[in-house]
Amino acid sequence: MSKAPVYTGTGEPHDGVDALPAPPPWRAFDGGGDRPLDPPAEDPAGAPDRTHRAVTYRPTEQAVQLVNAALYLRRPLLVTGPPGSGKSSLAYAVARELRLGPVLRWNITSRSVLADGLYQYDPLSRLYAAARVQAGQDLPSGGELQDHLRLGPLGTSLLPYRRPRVLLIDEIDKSDLDLPNDLLNVLEEGQYEIPELRRAARSTPEAQVMVDGGDERVAVTAGRVRCHAFPFVVLTSNGEREFPPAFLRRCVRLQLRQPEEEQLEAIVRAHLGEPDAYARTLIARFLERGNSGELATDQLLNAIYLTGTSGLTADSRDELAEQLMPYLSHHEDHGGAEEPDTF
Repeated sequence: MSKAPVYTGTGEPHDGVDALPAPPPWRAFDGGGDRPLDPPAEDPAGAPDRTHRAVTYRPTEQAVQLVNAALYLRRPLLVTGPPGSGKSSLAYAVARELRLGPVLRWNITSRSVLADGLYQYDPLSRLYAAARVQAGQDLPSGGELQDHLRLGPLGTSLLPYRRPRVLLIDEIDKSDLDLPNDLLNVLEEGQYEIPELRRAARSTPEAQVMVDGGDERVAVTAGRVRCHAFPFVVLTSNGEREFPPAFLRRCVRLQLRQPEEEQLEAIVRAHLGEPDAYARTLIARFLERGNSGELATDQLLNAIYLTGTSGLTADSRDELAEQLMPYLSHHEDHGGAEEPDTF
């Protein structure tokens, strides 16, 4: 791209996001006014597996280019690809390199609705708390609305942070048919309302609301939330369904494919160190078999890790590697037959 990249893909943390130019006029947001929120620092107690994924992720040149396009345009990044191609790891890698704090993650199921991502309100717990207050068994604040409402990952990402938060909406293709369309307005406008707080705004104009992933509270005025820095939103899809054109045209789209030999070696090197002769043999076999069926990179890593540390004989190693790399699905050839699942 013509503009200097903010995300480099090197994995070395830096503050380059502060040099991100102003957004296009049609993607400018003003939440927080002159006093935006400081995003949280990286969680020192963060999950080790997620840190490992961020450190070892090796993006393609196209991935780096389109991540920067999404950052510059303030648009969601729709990442499509087969299982194990690194779709969700990309979000953690960007968050780590650009020092954008903990990733907010929304795992989608067939029952997910927009409200799940924005906030959760528990009226029953508020009712019970109010009863305890009346009985003198709890503090007077226990019955307050704000104590029974928590922002979800999408709702938290749209708070007026000074730097963009990273939001991972994982496996959007598993959602109900309506969810992509329901997301359109929120992601287009960069804002939403919380009706329960709107109705209470006359008596409580500002509420201290809990955010996703911790006990931190932030002020929400008159039940309205509007972003300051548009979040870096990664939506992942296994390509199992089509999305509405209106949804697609609002996203930057990245198609990940199975890595080629050079990239596979770099991935193995990042996770397990320099590949030995047998590991290189497995890489070659993995690439060969990829022409007949769908395989995931983590299957290869599992095979290299176990066959390299188990002290097995050559025949036993081959048998174990075969069992660890079964096809996830077969590619159909022109004759309609499937290739045998062997080395």
